[in-house]
Amino acid sequence: MRVILLQDVENLGKRYEVKEVKDGYARNFLLPKGLAKIATEKNLKQFEHKKGIETEKAEEELKGAQALTTSVDGQEITIKVKIGEEGQLFESVTSQKIYEKLKESGFNIKKSQIELPEPIKTLGEFPVKIKFDHNLEAEITIAVIEEK
Repeated sequence: MRVILLQDVENLGKRYEVKEVKDGYARNFLLPKGLAKIATEKNLKQFEHKKGIETEKAEEELKGAQALTTSVDGQEITIKVKIGEEGQLFESVTSQKIYEKLKESGFNIKKSQIELPEPIKTLGEFPVKIKFDHNLEAEITIAVIEEK
C-alpha cells in the first residue's frame, strides 16, 4: 500500500514522503496513529501544495535569520556596572543583561540564543556568540565598563 507520511517515522521516512508499506502495517499502525494517509491522487496533490508552502516559509525564515545575523554580527554592546573600592563588580553580567541591552538596541533575539558559558565578573571586552536558527552564528563584543 502506498502512503504519504504526515510525520517523520523512525526507520521509514520523513514527513511528506510517499512510501510503499505492507497493508497490515499501514492499516494497523500508521493510519490509526495519524502518522500517514493513503496516497490517492487527491491526497498527493494536497500534500504537494502543503510541501511547497512549507518550503517557501522555510526560505523566508532563512532569509530573515540571515539578515538578523548580518546586522548583529560585529556589534559592540556596552554594559555599565557599579564597582567596589577594590575593583570588584557588585553584579555580574549575565545573558539576561546582554539580552536586555540587545533588545534596547532593537535586535529581536531570544535569551536562549546567547551563548555565555559563565557570567562576566570583571571589567573588559568579551566576545559572545549568538546562535540563530539554520545553524547561523554571530559574534558580538560585550564591553563591561565602570558606571560613574
